[in-house]
Amino acid sequence: MSKKAFYKIAEGLGEALAFAKGDARPVKLYVPAEINVKGIRQKLELSQDDFAAQFGFSVNQIKDWEQGRSRPIGGVRAYLMLIERDPAVVLKLLKSIADEAVAEKVA
Repeated sequence: MSKKAFYKIAEGLGEALAFAKGDARPVKLYVPAEINVKGIRQKLELSQDDFAAQFGFSVNQIKDWEQGRSRPIGGVRAYLMLIERDPAVVLKLLKSIADEAVAEKVA
C-alpha cells in the first residue's frame, strides 16, 4: 500500500467524521446502482466464506447478491467500491480498528 493511498483514505474518513458531527456538508459521491460482487470476489481469488469473513459480510449476503436475490444498497455499494479499488488498504484499516478496540478493552 502506498502512503498516498493511505492518506487519501484517512482524509476521506476525516471528512466522514466531520459530516457525522455536523461540521461539514455532504459531498456528492457517485455510487453505481449495480456492483458486481462476484467479480470483485473472484478478482481477489476468495471463496464466498472468505470474502464475507475478511470484509465483515455474512455469507448469506454474498450469496444473495451474487445470485441476484438482493443487491447491496447505499453505503455498502461504496464500501464494495473501496474493496475493489484497494482491498489491502481496506483490510489494513479494518485490522487497525480491531487492534485499537482490543487495546482499549485490555487497558
